[in-house]
Order: sequence, then C-alpha cells, then structure tokens
Amino acid sequence: MKISGSDLHLFRVFDSVVRNNGLSAAQMELSLSQPTISNHLTALEQRLGIKLCERGRRGFMLTEKGRLVHEIGMELLATLDAQAGRLKRLNGTLVGEVRLGVVDCVASDPACPLPDVWAAVAEKAPMIELVMTVMRPNDIGSGLARHTLDIGIGGFDIRLGGLDYAPLYQEDHALYCGRNDPLFAVPEAEITRAVSYRRPWVHRGYWNNRRQRSFQRIEADRIVYDIEAQLLAILSGAYVGLLPVHHAQYYVEKGRLRRLPVQDDDYSADIMLATRNGRMPRAVSFVRDLLLAGQ
Repeated sequence: MKISGSDLHLFRVFDSVVRNNGLSAAQMELSLSQPTISNHLTALEQRLGIKLCERGRRGFMLTEKGRLVHEIGMELLATLDAQAGRLKRLNGTLVGEVRLGVVDCVASDPACPLPDVWAAVAEKAPMIELVMTVMRPNDIGSGLARHTLDIGIGGFDIRLGGLDYAPLYQEDHALYCGRNDPLFAVPEAEITRAVSYRRPWVHRGYWNNRRQRSFQRIEADRIVYDIEAQLLAILSGAYVGLLPVHHAQYYVEKGRLRRLPVQDDDYSADIMLATRNGRMPRAVSFVRDLLLAGQ
C-alpha cells in the first residue's frame, strides 16, 4: 500500500489508543469523541485488511497483528519526524558541494589554512561537503574556467581572464641535493652558484622562466610536474632542485637531503586563492571567506 497523509493521521490515532490502553483515555489527548476514534480505528483496519484490536464492553486489547502494526507505524512516524527535523534545520543553513583544487605538498606548511578551514566547516556548516583534489596549477586554472572547480589554491604563474586571485600566504623554496649527490659532503665555502649549475637539475614543468635557473639548461636536466616527483628525483642523488622548505625539512632532519648554501635561486612563491569573477553560491563564498580570514 502507498502511505498517504490520512494514513499517517490514522496511525497517530492508533498510537494514542495503544499508549492510553483504550479509547476513553485517548479522548483527552486527541480531543476527539469515542465514536470518532472508533471510526478512525475501523478505517485503518479496512485500509490494512487486519483486525487491530478488541474494543467494547470487555475492554481494549491488541491483536498480535495489531501489535506488529503498531510497531511498524511507530517506526514510520519516527522516521518522518526525524526527516522533518532535518528539513527544518535546512532553513537558513549553508548546504552544497564546494569543489577545491589544491597544489600538492601543502599539508606540511604551517601557513596553509586548509586544516583550520576543514575544522571550521565541520563545526559551523556541517551540511557543506568539501570535495578537494590535488592538482597541477595549470589544471586548477582550467578547472575553474570550465566550472568543474569552485576554488583553487596554488602558485599561479599564468593568470587567466575571468578569475579573481587573492594572496593567501608565501611558500619559501630553496636549493637541495640528496645524500648520494657529490655536493652533499662538500664544505659550504666551496659550493658556489657555478658549482651547483654544473650538476643536473630537476625542474617543475609548470614554472615560468623566472623560476628556472638563469643560464641555459643542460641536456641532463629533467622536467617533472609534481613536487613529490621532484623530491624523489633529488633524493636519488642524481639531481639538485628547488623544493618548498617546509616539505624538505623532514628529509633534512633525517639526513637524506642537504640545503645547499646557494641563495641566488631561492625564492618565495605567492600561494593564491583563485575563484571565478562575479557572484558565487553562498557555500562557496563561506569557504572562500574562511580561507581569507587569516590574511
């Protein structure tokens, strides 16, 4: 059978009669006369094709099937009441999916606001679903332009029209070599820029020329598109390269990387928050404001 609104009313009348152990005691709670209550019970019995109870001079008594119907009815009403509560809470509540594209290897940066934002969303707007994907900077920009992302976080050498960019924090980069690199054991005084340039470098392919070393690349240099891949190449000892200081620090402490004393190529990357121009859904605006709150 399909449950209708009138059926729900009949179940509530039946529940009151069961809880009050009879029609007489249920009158005050329901503000209905005994004949009306009896008619409601009869209507429910006819809808279900089941004898629910004995009622009359000998008193009120549930049948076995009536007991089961009462349990089912109470489960149904409890579910409806719970869902009604959820619907009521939606009034004025921020809801929806917010899709974020984020560059790799930011979790170890204490300046990154994302952990605090996750916590704030869980506490203040739990109906918002954050969908976060680690992506390359250029892919983040194109994802925003194609409306497959709502918010982008990264260092964007290429700025796209139609997007707004706001600074979040800065990420320091320095030059490193691995434990098996010939430079690892060389005294600091002997390591110059020219010496470091004689080693093969591993670059990130999405960098513009400003972030590549200033003289012509050599044939042994390599290109990767993720910081994790760059780190693995440097750990091999076959290449040197620029890494985020926060991400490399763990490997320095473990003796697997050395920060080279050549500061000419060190730089500080501007980590930006990118969104589309114009109005945005309230949930997206809420998350964007959380990200910018510390700036």
